[in-house]
Amino acid sequence: MTERIVVDPVTRIEGHLRIEVDVDESGVIQEAFSSGTAVRGIELIVRDRDPRDVWAYVQRICGVCTTTHALASIRSVEDALDIKIPRNAHLIRDIMNAAVFLHDHVVHFYHLHAFDWVDVLSALKADPNETSRIAQSLSSWPKSSPGYFKDIQEKVQKVVDSGQLGIFANGYWGHKAYKLPPEVNLLAVAHYLEALDWQKEIVKIHTIFGGKNPHPHYVVGGMATPIDINSDNAIHAERLMHVSQIIDQAVEFVNNVYIPDLLAIGSFYKDWTYGGGLNNYLCYGDFSTGDIRDVHLYRFPRGVILNGNLNEVLDVDPKDPEQVKEFIDHSWYTYDGKEGGVGKHPWEGETSLRYTGPKPPFKTLNTEEKYSWLKSPRWKEHPMETGPLARMLVGYALKKDEFVGLIDDTLKKLNWPLEAMRSALGRTVARGLESILVAKWMRDDMDALLANIRNGNQITFDRTKWEPSTWPKHAKGVGWMEAPRGALGHWIEIENGKTKNYQAVVPTTWNASPRDHKGQIGAYEASLKGTPLLDKEKPLEILRIVHSFDPCLACAVHLTDLESKQTTHIRIG
Repeated sequence: MTERIVVDPVTRIEGHLRIEVDVDESGVIQEAFSSGTAVRGIELIVRDRDPRDVWAYVQRICGVCTTTHALASIRSVEDALDIKIPRNAHLIRDIMNAAVFLHDHVVHFYHLHAFDWVDVLSALKADPNETSRIAQSLSSWPKSSPGYFKDIQEKVQKVVDSGQLGIFANGYWGHKAYKLPPEVNLLAVAHYLEALDWQKEIVKIHTIFGGKNPHPHYVVGGMATPIDINSDNAIHAERLMHVSQIIDQAVEFVNNVYIPDLLAIGSFYKDWTYGGGLNNYLCYGDFSTGDIRDVHLYRFPRGVILNGNLNEVLDVDPKDPEQVKEFIDHSWYTYDGKEGGVGKHPWEGETSLRYTGPKPPFKTLNTEEKYSWLKSPRWKEHPMETGPLARMLVGYALKKDEFVGLIDDTLKKLNWPLEAMRSALGRTVARGLESILVAKWMRDDMDALLANIRNGNQITFDRTKWEPSTWPKHAKGVGWMEAPRGALGHWIEIENGKTKNYQAVVPTTWNASPRDHKGQIGAYEASLKGTPLLDKEKPLEILRIVHSFDPCLACAVHLTDLESKQTTHIRIG
C-alpha cells in the first residue's frame, strides 16, 4: 500500500510547481510526479513580429533568469542570418551572463536552498564565540567577530519574540533531518543576510552594460553599449572601473563566503546522498574564448553523458532534428490536433494548449493521463538532467584540467567518492564549484575587454546585416547557451522578414518534465524515487531534492486563444 503526498505549491522557487509522490508504509518514495501548473505561451506572442525585436518579448519569460532568454533569442536570429558580432560585444555578453550565474547561484544557495539544510531557530542556541572561531577557521572574511554574530543572533531573536517570523516563516524548524550544530546554523543565517546586500551590487553590471536590471538591453549584431572612455554619454573609464571593482568583489564573496559555507554545511550531510536521479547529463556548452560558433573553444564544454558513463561523452547538435525532440503524451498540449505519440524538433514544434486535467479544487492529479503544462524534451529519446552537475561532470569526463582539479580537491575535502556527486548535495556542490570557474572567467573577460579598449578598439555593434533587405527570404536558426539552471535553446524560423515560428526549450522543462511516450520519467521524478521521508507531514526531503535543481517555472498563467488572439488569465489549483 502506498500513500499519495502532495506538495503544492513548492515554495522558494520561481513559478508554480506541484509535486506528488507515492510513499510506502516505511516512508520511502516509490513514485514521483512533477507538474508545472502554469503556462505562458510566449512563443505564440512573437509570431509575425520583427525578429530583431523578439528578444525583448521572450526575455519576459522570466524576471529571475533575466538576460538569459534575451541572449538565447539574439543568438538564434544571428545564427539564422549568419551575423557575426564584434569581439567586444561577445565579451560584454559573457560578462553579463557570468553576472547572472553568480547572482543566481549565491541567491539560490542562501535564500532558496539553504533552509533545506539550515535550522534558523537552532541558531538562537549558538555560542557566538564558537561561531566566530569556526568562521575564522574557514576563511579570512572580515565579518567574523563574536560581537558580529552576537548582533545577528539578537536580530533573529527579536523576530522570533515578535511572533512574526517574516522571511523565516513556514520552515520545518526542528525537523529531524537537520544535522548542523547551532553555531554553523548561526554562521549560515548571518551570511544569508549578507548575501541579500551583496546580490544587489552584482546586478549593477547589467545596468552599466545593458541600461537596466532586470531585462537589460541587447541588439542583434552586438550590444547596444557605446564605449567611449572620454565621453559622459557612453561607457567611459569610470564606469568600466566600477564594473571591474564589482567583479573583484564578486570573486572575493564567492571564494571567502559562499564556498567555505557550502563545504562546511556539506561536511555535516555527506552521508545524505539521495536525489541522484537519471545519470543522463546534457550540456550545450558556452563561454567561448572565441566566437559562439567556435564550439571547441567553449570553457563549459559541450556533450552528453548517458547512464553515468564518464568514459564516453557524446556529441550534441541542437540543429539535428533527430536529437532534441519534445513529447506531449503527459502534457496538456496537442500536436496537429493529436494527443501525443510523436515528438517534434523545436523547429517543427507547436504550442497548442489543451487542458484536460481535473477541475479545481482537486486533491490529486490523474497521473495516468496528462498532468503537466511542461512538455517532455528528450535527447535521442533519452530523458536528461541539465544544469551545474551536468556541466561539471561533462568537463570532468572530458578531463578538462579546471574541472578535474576542482572536483578532485573538493571530493578530498569532503572525503567523498566521485559517485556522491550524483546526489542533491552533489548537485548543490557542483553549483558552487562552477561559480569559482565563472567568477574567474568573468575577471579574465573583463581584462580582455579593457585591453581591447586600451588598444583603441571600442566597437560593440556591426550593422552589416541589420536591414531586412540583406536577409534571405527564409532562414532558420538556433540560439543555445548555458543558463544558470542548465542548457537553454531558442529556435526561430524567419520568413519574409517576420518570425514564422518560435520555440524555447528551457532547463526546467528538461529537468521537471513529466513522463514521455515511453513512460520514461524526468529528472525531478527520478531524483525523488527511493528517498526516505522522516516525517510525511513535513516532507523536508522532497524540498531538499527539488530545490537542488533550482526550479524556474512560469510566473503566471496566461493563455492565448488561437482564434480570437485574446489573452485569458487562468489560475490552476
